[in-house]
Amino acid sequence: MSEGFAMELCGNQASWQIVPDGVTSIDLEQVGARIVESGYEAGVQSRMVWTFTGPADLTLYPSGKLLVKTADKELAEEIANQHMSVWTRA
Repeated sequence: MSEGFAMELCGNQASWQIVPDGVTSIDLEQVGARIVESGYEAGVQSRMVWTFTGPADLTLYPSGKLLVKTADKELAEEIANQHMSVWTRA
């Protein structure tokens, strides 16, 4: 558990699930726009999930959970910190 979020390695060990503390739902369009502003390219944009490509592939859910597809734990932690400090809190 890190400050402000839980980070769990997914079963295939090539992705991480980021679960923000104190966030039960987000505005996908608002948070998605912030992720795009950070240099990611948006893919799927539905009411159930948004996907992004960039330094890692991301999947964003309405609950605020973020799936980070990378085996690099340090990169996943950087993305998790950005998710908590910029994308969901701005």
